[in-house]
Amino acid sequence: MIEKCLISGKMTGRSFRNTTLTTNQSGDMETLERKAHWNHIYQEKTTDEVSWYQSVPVTSLDFVRQFNLPFNAKIIDIGGGDSFFVDHLLRLGYTDITVLDISAKAIEKARQRLGADAGKVKWIEADAACFQPMEKYDFWHDRAAFHFLTEEKEINNYLSCVQSNITPGGYLVIGTFSEQGPDHCSGIEVEQYSEEKMSDRLKNFFRKIRCITVDHMTPSHSIQNFIFCSFSRLENI
Repeated sequence: MIEKCLISGKMTGRSFRNTTLTTNQSGDMETLERKAHWNHIYQEKTTDEVSWYQSVPVTSLDFVRQFNLPFNAKIIDIGGGDSFFVDHLLRLGYTDITVLDISAKAIEKARQRLGADAGKVKWIEADAACFQPMEKYDFWHDRAAFHFLTEEKEINNYLSCVQSNITPGGYLVIGTFSEQGPDHCSGIEVEQYSEEKMSDRLKNFFRKIRCITVDHMTPSHSIQNFIFCSFSRLENI
């Protein structure tokens, strides 16, 4: 699947804050099916009806504060969709934020919610399994996107992208369902992770900082157990 991913629309050297960069993946039927699946979910459900809804993403914001990121740090939110993480980053004063999601509907919702502030954000419509960044990031945040990658080629492609596109000394935070969490979400199978399993995936390029487990209460009042792990990019590779 990964070798079929086609990337186009490079915009190096010019701003794309007021547009949505879209990757061309027309040769990949699986990607098109995933896009259709997520666009349907965001079309049918309101922001506060999806299971991952958080009005305040406390855990993610705690990591931002822990790392004491400068306000001009390059931050990317993978699978950010219409989450409120970007809203809070803007309120805190961060000025270089990118949000990536496979769903155009999710991005559209977020942009409408943010209004004029949407122009302060770089928006990328792309499949995380095929993403090829055009810049490097100081803080790579992924809450509940990575665990949807279940094929080894997809996982390796994503991790290769992470390793190549976080600045030396930069930070990575990944939140996935734990081994005590769900094994499916939104009708799709997910990959569950333990601290050991997550750390083993990243040990050659990252230093683990800490892992924590968090119970997330969904809008339907069910509990989903997440594991969040933070890492710093090794500088001597």
